[in-house]
Amino acid sequence: MSTLAHTMMTAARSADSGLAGPGELDRYPYAEAATAGRVGIPSWDSADPELGRVGRRAAGSRGRGLHGQLVQQLGQMIVSGDLGADRPLVPEEIGQRFEVSRTVVRESLRVLEAKGLVSARPNVGTRVRPVSDWNLLDPDIIEWRAFGPQRDDQRRELSELRWTIEPLAARLAAGHGREEVQQRLTDMIEIMGHAMAQGDALTFSRADAEFHSLLIQIAGNRMLEHLSGIVSAALQVSGNPVTGCDRPNEASLAHHGRIVDALAAGDGAAAETAMRQLLTVHPEVERVVPAPREH
Repeated sequence: MSTLAHTMMTAARSADSGLAGPGELDRYPYAEAATAGRVGIPSWDSADPELGRVGRRAAGSRGRGLHGQLVQQLGQMIVSGDLGADRPLVPEEIGQRFEVSRTVVRESLRVLEAKGLVSARPNVGTRVRPVSDWNLLDPDIIEWRAFGPQRDDQRRELSELRWTIEPLAARLAAGHGREEVQQRLTDMIEIMGHAMAQGDALTFSRADAEFHSLLIQIAGNRMLEHLSGIVSAALQVSGNPVTGCDRPNEASLAHHGRIVDALAAGDGAAAETAMRQLLTVHPEVERVVPAPREH
């Protein structure tokens, strides 16, 4: 095993990513937390039970600070529908409910506003925006949707987006990759092979995400390059298998290897074909993404 492979696998085992591995998507991150013995918890308007439920849910902060925890919590609540469109968000009530300062609340709402989840207007205040206004390509929103009630729609949409992006990126990347990038792609395949042999789904997922991100970055298209983070997010939150890329097996590794070989040979058509084969859906989920047409 290469030093890079050993390092990446060790880091993956010790890190807590907070993302679901294969088969874990149904583990909804709003885990019920024990509330017995807790007194004096501030509550929002009791007439609105949706807000009251948040006190019984884990923050899902994955080690973030207070600001990050609040963004995560409010973002999950909005995306899950607990805080519906046009719902007013009163900073004072949020601060009391989560026991954080006005500064933390204000900065958290600004982050959510940048993601299109809320809007703040004079004389109106801060309100939740409809789904049509959300930045659905934001990695955080991708993650929140993938673990919420819309997880099936999110998985389908991500798969369809990958079908649009990655075969083209593979074709464009052929002949563009420098030797060190080609070696990095090969290293990622080696890491995936070791991870698969050890049943290490987290390491496999991380190496797979880096492989696809690198491929898009060397395609020579800056607009495509901006989408590399979306593909990485898609791979890390996909949950149950949707495409051949989501199920670690020898066939998946072989397709990754064919992509690298085609890139090294400068064969764009072969690289595109290998990527399409990698992204081919499994029979049991054929409804998610249509099978590719042979040209």
